[in-house]
Formats: sequence, C-alpha cells, structure tokens
Amino acid sequence: MNSIRQAAIDWRLILMCTVLAVTAVVFNVLSGGLFLKPENLYNIAQQTAVVGIVATVVVLIIVARHIDLSVGSVMGFVGVLIATLMYTAGWHWVEASLMGLAVAVVVSVYQGALTAMLGVPSFVVTLGGLMSFRGAAFLVADGKTQPVNDEFFQRLGGGYDGAIGANASWALAAVLVVALLLQMWARRRAKASYDVPNNPLWLDGALVLVPVCLVLGFVATMNAYQIPSKDTPQGIPIPVLIWGAVAVILSFIVHRTRFGRYIFAMGGNPEAAALVGIPVRRVTLMLFALLGVLITIAAMVSIARLNAGTNSLGTGMELYVIAAAVIGGTALSGGSGSIVGSVLGALIMQSIDSGMLLIDVSIGMRYVVIGQVLIVAVVFDVIYRRLTGDTV
Repeated sequence: MNSIRQAAIDWRLILMCTVLAVTAVVFNVLSGGLFLKPENLYNIAQQTAVVGIVATVVVLIIVARHIDLSVGSVMGFVGVLIATLMYTAGWHWVEASLMGLAVAVVVSVYQGALTAMLGVPSFVVTLGGLMSFRGAAFLVADGKTQPVNDEFFQRLGGGYDGAIGANASWALAAVLVVALLLQMWARRRAKASYDVPNNPLWLDGALVLVPVCLVLGFVATMNAYQIPSKDTPQGIPIPVLIWGAVAVILSFIVHRTRFGRYIFAMGGNPEAAALVGIPVRRVTLMLFALLGVLITIAAMVSIARLNAGTNSLGTGMELYVIAAAVIGGTALSGGSGSIVGSVLGALIMQSIDSGMLLIDVSIGMRYVVIGQVLIVAVVFDVIYRRLTGDTV
C-alpha cells in the first residue's frame, strides 16, 4: 500500500477510465447489446477523431488561461474553402489543403494577436469569430455544398477504404507495446542514475500493463469489424491514427520542450512568468498558430469523412471540444490539464452522445444531457481541487 501511495498515480485519469467503462456498460444494457458491438465501437472511434484532434490543442489554450469559442466556425470556414478549391477551382488536394492551412493560421494568429498584443479577452475575440467565420464559410461557396471526389483524400476520413487493415494494425500494436515497455525501462534507469528510489518492479509492471491491455483490446476490436462486402477486417481507421499521432506529438511538446513548459508557467501565474523572462506574447501567438494547424487537420478529416464541404461543418463543435477538455481534467482557471485527459474526455462525450442515439433519445434531450455533463464536470473539478488542496 505504501508503494501504491508513493507511485504518483493519476487517480483522476483512473476515475475517467472508470466513468468511460461504466458509460459503455450502461448503454450496452439499455441498447440490448448494440453499444459494445465492434461496428458501433469502430464508428465511435472515427466520429471522436475530429473533436479529439482539436481538443488536444484546446487543452493548451485553456491551460494558458485563454478560450476559443470559434474553433467550430473556423473549421467550417477552412473545410469549405478546401472543398471549394478542390471541386470548383480544380486544385489538387495538397495545394488546397496548404491554402486552407495558411488561412487557418492567419485567422488564428489574428485572434491571438488581439489577445496577446492589445489585451482583448480571448472570450470576446473568439465570440466575434464564432459568428464572423460561420458567415465566411457561407460566403466562400455561396451557400452551396462542395463535393469532395478525390479517392485518396476520402481515405483520410475513414469509411470503406479508410483503414489500415488487420495485419498493419497488429504490427502497429506491437510497436506501441514495445515503446511502452522501453519507456518504463528508461524511466527506471533514469531514476536509478540519479539515486531516486524506484517503484517495485511489480508495480511498474502493473502500471504499464494497463495501457498495453488497452492497446491490444482496441486493435482486437477494430479488427473484429468487417464490412460485409469486403474479404478482410477494417483494422484501425485512418482518422484515429491521425488523432493518435497528434496526441503523441503534443504530449512530446508539453513534456519535452521549452514551449510546453512556458504554456503551463503562463497558466499558473502569467505575471510571474513575464517577470522571469518568459516571452508571454510570443508564446501566445505560437499557441494560436498551433491551434490553426490542428483546426486545418480536423477540417480535412471532417470533409473527407463527409465527402463534402458544407456550411454547417463544425456547428456546435466548440461545446464538445471544451467539454472534452474540461471532463479530461483541464482547469478553466488555467495552469492544469493533460493531453491524455482530453482523449478520455472526447471518448466520454462521444460515447454518451452515441449511446443516447442508439436508444433513440431526441436531439433536444441529447443537448440537455451533454450540457449538464459539462456542468457536472466543472463542479467535480472544483470539489476535487478543494479536497486535494490543488490550487492550480
């Protein structure tokens, strides 16, 4: 018991995993066993990817004591722009995507500059962007839906050919398992080199066994789903691979780069961060530029999944993204949050939404429940921090 208490286990993440598991079991019972079928879990994984991609960077935005209410509108604007350039202007998808990336970065840096340079609250700036860029999405294509016909581009959204297959999925799982074991070994070796006491080997083994089982279980589930007209299982969907790559890269940025340390320092105490020499304005602009990059990636995945760019693309997504971040343990007061938490938060949100859809809950009631889930998450965060004495 002493070893477990000293192991620095993140009990909040364990609680979120428990909530996700309980949610899945409850909806599986209510839906007559439909929720945990491989086909439904495959669809949930694909559907969560877009929100999950944006949520990973919105976590950092909130950690830095900012907010972005315009992510859905900007994603819709960029998505319609990319689709219009591909369909109406005849551009290659790479050229159209690069143009969308440039526009998204300019838009995000513009909003970030108003906050960083002029001190305008990001809430106000992005609230204006919420309306403005939704209108811009309508103006780009004159309100018309823009089809996406490029077969390779469509695979980015998943669907019929948008997965890597069973063999590649198991190969990727093997690589991830080896990486987790090597990470545990490197951590134990680093502690030993600095004469820091290590956890008992059995405890570190148990801690690494959990993600290993999750990886293997996820791959087995994805490989269990096979489209009737195909001879082989689907495997891991490409949108999920993109989401996973984004989460890994941002986790590396947060834990291994100066930029990531600066973000958390700014969120913990902006005045002290400025006094110790952290370039607060430059970091804020870089953070909003990063947001623009991930909004573009999410827009590409979304229009590839829909096979079209529509004016309604991204509508209401800001609610899901912020809810995923908050459910994942990100403090709205800034200074605290995790990328892994955003992944679990996005999965919980999508699981609740998909579960209600399976049991035929009306759309109005679904919005009521999702809104109340967000409130419950914030209330839990406040109570948790009071009980644990965590002030950031």
